[in-house]
Amino acid sequence: MTYIVALLCVLGIAAGQILFKISANGLLQSGSFFSVKTLAALSAAIFLYGLTTLAWVWVLQRVELGRIYPLMALAFVLVPIGSHFLFGERFQTQYMIGVALIIVGILVATKA
Repeated sequence: MTYIVALLCVLGIAAGQILFKISANGLLQSGSFFSVKTLAALSAAIFLYGLTTLAWVWVLQRVELGRIYPLMALAFVLVPIGSHFLFGERFQTQYMIGVALIIVGILVATKA
C-alpha cells in the first residue's frame, strides 16, 4: 500500500507540473493571474502539491527516504511525456536516452 501511495505522489507531482505549465500558458495569453484559466490551473496545481506533500509525509513514516526517493525520479519521465501529448513539445534523441537511463537507474536503485 505504501508504494502505491508513493506512486500516486509521483503522479500528483507530475500532474502538478503540467497544471503549472497550463497556468503559465494562461498567464501568457491573458496577461493576468486573475483570468479564469490561469487561476483555476494554478489553484489546482497548488492544491495537488499540498495534497501530495501530505501523502508523501505519510509514506515517509513507513519507508526509509533513501529507499523510496528514487521513485520521485519517475516525474522526470512522466512530465515530458505529458508535455509531448498536451503541448506538442518535442525532444531530441539524446533526451530520450537520458530518460531511459533514469528508468534504468530507478530500477537499479529500487532493487538494491
